[in-house]
Amino acid sequence: MSIAEAGIAAARPEQCLAAVLGPDEIGPTPLEQGIVVVGAGKAAAAMAAQAESRLGPRIGGGVVAVKDGHVLPLERIRLLEAAHPVPDARAPRNGRRIRETIAGAPPDALVLALFSGGGSALTVDPIPPVDIDDLASTTDLLLRAGADIGQLNTIRKHLSATHAGRLARAAEGRDVLVVAISDVLGDDLSTIASGPFCPDPSTWQDAAEVVDRFDLWHRLPVSVAQVLAGGRDGELAETPKPGDEVFARVRHRVVANLQTAAQAASAHAELLGIRARICDLAVTGQAEAAAEGLVRAGRAELGRTDKPFCLIYGGETVVRVHGQGRGGRCQQLALRAAGELAGEPRLTVLAAGTDGTDGPTDAAGAVVDEGTIARGARAGLDASLFLLDNDAYTYLRASGDLVITGPTHTNVNDLLLVLGAP
Repeated sequence: MSIAEAGIAAARPEQCLAAVLGPDEIGPTPLEQGIVVVGAGKAAAAMAAQAESRLGPRIGGGVVAVKDGHVLPLERIRLLEAAHPVPDARAPRNGRRIRETIAGAPPDALVLALFSGGGSALTVDPIPPVDIDDLASTTDLLLRAGADIGQLNTIRKHLSATHAGRLARAAEGRDVLVVAISDVLGDDLSTIASGPFCPDPSTWQDAAEVVDRFDLWHRLPVSVAQVLAGGRDGELAETPKPGDEVFARVRHRVVANLQTAAQAASAHAELLGIRARICDLAVTGQAEAAAEGLVRAGRAELGRTDKPFCLIYGGETVVRVHGQGRGGRCQQLALRAAGELAGEPRLTVLAAGTDGTDGPTDAAGAVVDEGTIARGARAGLDASLFLLDNDAYTYLRASGDLVITGPTHTNVNDLLLVLGAP
């Protein structure tokens, strides 16, 4: 677990924000209260704390939205909480407060925007006639159908007044520096927190195609279906696109991503005398298929070496939810991997969300080995049934294999490790 912990630590704001909060980016002039801070995401409280520590009295106030339980003490910046990943009634309030804070900033202020994964759900402000209940149920439908973050945000960007570049409009020509910790493969700025200050390359047609792909038209709330169909049919204006003048004074800086965590994890493994290799940081698709691939890779490595090794993977898989249990993509992946590891004492698999949260549980993920299935069986549990019910959490809690870290105050996708001891 120390290898994963080293990777997560490298992506925390206290490690990665120093350079971007220096004079080269912020500017050398120590203007009192000349900076207004806004932001959202699972890492946003820690990012705001670093801003206060490094910029002090230059900050004239601000507001940042975080997931419930992710608060930290701040002096100059106000924290607001909300639910994640399915938004609740506090999200529109948060979105409006952020827009009001930007609009109320002095014309010559620098808007310092701090965003990380999770920011979309925490600040979504539905555009009428869609309301927050409609948007929450749409989010839940998409998550259960197995939509990835890009697909989910394509829908959300077209239904919210705080996403898809619309906050750049609210800035009305003020200088904006967006600092992002990326939970998006490839660091697509228009997808991180749904790109609140970024041109949106997606269209209404793209949003409609997501609904088509998962065959959800008949299950969407009426208001959502009407708006998406209207946009597809050319009845509604598109979101701000590349080249729009509202982005002329907006800068973006990505300060940490999955590569940051993977490189730190690799270095730590080497310090422990374990040969490390970064294999694939774009693992997507179904969690159970990914689990099978990881174990195959571990078995192949066992056939090539007689030394301890750590194969480093990462990404963001999905789960089609058919059951009624509790879990998340990392736990589903880990439990499936445990079944593949039966009879193989030389391999261990770790799957963990770098944010400390996997699905709607208090676990980041799990570490499994050949004994996981046996331990669960001794508790009277059948792993295959728990996988079918999407209840990996209950099984892995009984087998003693959950990883529980609490909020890590960062978010750079999932870290997947295959450790071998030939």
